Amino acid sequence: MARHGGQILVDQLALQGVTRVFSVPGESFLAVLDGLHGSGIENIVCRHEGGAAMMAEATGKLTGRPGVCFVTRGPGATNASSGIHVAMQDGTPMVLFVGQIARGHRDRGAFQEVDYRAFFAPLAKWVAEVDDTARLPEYISRAFHLAQAGRPGPVVLALPEDMLSAVAETPDTGRAQPAEAELSLARAGSIMARIAGAERPLIVAGGRWSAAAAADLQRFAERNDLPVAVDFRRQDYIDNRSLCYAGDLNVGMNPALAERMRAADCLLVIGARLGDIATRGYALVDPAAPHATILHIHPDPDEPGSVYHPALAAVATPESALAALCEIPPVISTWHEWRTAARADYEAWLTPQQSPGAVKLEAVVRWLSDNLPEDAILTNGAGNYGAWLHRYFVYKQYGTQLAPTSGSMGYGFPAAIAASLAQPDRVVVCLAGDGDFQMTLNELSTASQHGAKPIVIVANNGRYGTIRMHQEKRYPGRVSGTDLANPDFVALARAYGGHGERVEDSADFPAAFARAQAAQTVAVIELRLDSEALSPAMTLSEARNSQAMT
Repeated sequence: MARHGGQILVDQLALQGVTRVFSVPGESFLAVLDGLHGSGIENIVCRHEGGAAMMAEATGKLTGRPGVCFVTRGPGATNASSGIHVAMQDGTPMVLFVGQIARGHRDRGAFQEVDYRAFFAPLAKWVAEVDDTARLPEYISRAFHLAQAGRPGPVVLALPEDMLSAVAETPDTGRAQPAEAELSLARAGSIMARIAGAERPLIVAGGRWSAAAAADLQRFAERNDLPVAVDFRRQDYIDNRSLCYAGDLNVGMNPALAERMRAADCLLVIGARLGDIATRGYALVDPAAPHATILHIHPDPDEPGSVYHPALAAVATPESALAALCEIPPVISTWHEWRTAARADYEAWLTPQQSPGAVKLEAVVRWLSDNLPEDAILTNGAGNYGAWLHRYFVYKQYGTQLAPTSGSMGYGFPAAIAASLAQPDRVVVCLAGDGDFQMTLNELSTASQHGAKPIVIVANNGRYGTIRMHQEKRYPGRVSGTDLANPDFVALARAYGGHGERVEDSADFPAAFARAQAAQTVAVIELRLDSEALSPAMTLSEARNSQAMT
């Protein structure tokens, strides 16, 4: 049957199991919009391409299947690049479709013309432009395979508008099922033999994950009395209540955990990359002369050995690797004291350090940790406010943390919208800073239109807090470019048809949260923080004075 390119493309999406896409419409892909009409695939119409791309990325992160986004040519594509960067850095499966100028107008500087292969090359796993309508099934199948294969990531397909409107007869393809490397029992045995010879082993978990991997990681660690540290913003990869959980390797990591990384004589790295955040700028583990034996399991064969030389490497998904490791009999070890000390360090780190003012962010986060359902989804973007969340929230199960390892501001709110749409029966909470929220708060309109009901908690301290912290440390008292003039967040939420209220004392937060939840719509709770509140470990004055004294 002859179909226009837009219909062919949408039919392939349905075969790939896509039920929802995110978009900002453009005339360059009108044929796709026509194909989506009556297709059964929900089109979430967003207010900015950056927000749309972040929603698609969050969907991929939450489901393990590629999130899908459509944007128009030129500025639409450049706006969406922020979400592509998140997906690439975070290893998230995603497919971005970009409208393109007509094929006959190339290389003339036509309206909104961009060379997408050149533009997206360093940001995506693969970039291609589809010139033949009949080949759309081939390209889409390849895109979905590559987005999920090895270390997942984003794929970009450019779609010339005349190619989409052309008619062709072409067969459909099947659903992408990427090949996955599995860890053999023999290789798992070799890894265990290496661990058995260590005095101070430490598991580092990160990257591509699943609920099964989370369960097996906990089982493997507890059977062998091994401490587990998780990579930056991967805190839901193991139940944090497990006595083997030692904390996360984040920007503001527990100093005791940092020292434990230095002291470890064997690092079992599962799915993670040992990047600059987890190693504090490669200071905790020196790539030139690592102090510990590195056993690296990763789904991408190019990753082990790319920075650190492993004593033993294996290509496997974390899920298959942990399943195999769980089959190996536990070793008789002397690690109990090492593991117990690691856990004690983590529990001590949970003890709140009081911040100034009537609204104490540590109290709010601890209340959320103690009172939210175990399957509640927490999202955030970038900013110092996130340090309170990372330090004091105890994650109980996999699939409850959506945060960008790329450090992208504005991510939390679009991610929360995507999560609420994907899991409408679960509580979704976004913690955002006042500067962070204003990057994407226009998507309040998207949430209202499509029935998403995340609860946004805005930590308002009137500044770009992270930059102000660094500024006070390096140039104390010389404030430049970090103060913010903020809107009335409560009124803004109500203007978009949502619920809004302000909290000026921590004691009032539980009741405010209950009202926001009862509203059953998108909600914003503004927390008025003291101007001295800068980070969980330091006030603004302390940051300024510490540098002034040096």
